[in-house]
Amino acid sequence: MFTGIIEEVGTVRRASEGELAIACKRVLWGTNLGDSISVNGVDVTAKHFDEEGFEANIMPETYRCTNFGDLRAGDKVNLERSLQLAGRVSGHLVRGVVEATGTLHSFTPEDEAIIARFNAPPEILRHIIVKGPVAIDGISLTVMAKDAETFSVSLVQFTQDNTNLHTRKPGDRINLETDIIGRYVEAMVEERLESIKR
Repeated sequence: MFTGIIEEVGTVRRASEGELAIACKRVLWGTNLGDSISVNGVDVTAKHFDEEGFEANIMPETYRCTNFGDLRAGDKVNLERSLQLAGRVSGHLVRGVVEATGTLHSFTPEDEAIIARFNAPPEILRHIIVKGPVAIDGISLTVMAKDAETFSVSLVQFTQDNTNLHTRKPGDRINLETDIIGRYVEAMVEERLESIKR
């Protein structure tokens, strides 16, 4: 479980089907082998550390459901250590289970902020709520608008400076995770309605 507050932007050292190696420093502090680290919003298990960073095994399902297949050596990735229950939750509860990928549609400057607009599949958009949370490449953001095919968030200066979003270009794939609380509520309501119909 994560908060969506990015701790470090790391650099891909190696990316191949089955394995990912990331150069980083900060997220290694206090992290043990077997611990979870969020890489662009994907919960991976650290299997090896060295002075340069860490390595993780990647399941085929993860390649099918995320943008990991697009990663190349030198790419920047958002990193976050797993949540400690005694700490602050500054973002929202992020599971690190990517539900789908979308694409960056556009960046529009607005004073010091940037409005980022993303295309997303219908199964994601139905769970996107205006003023609700969404995780984009593991970054906890608040939805400011949505239409039938896209949604928008506003990136404050700190987010611009401390995540990899500024390196993205229109058309780039991004990992998406919607709010788990809304998904739970929907599942329980649907189950309840089905039981009433019987």
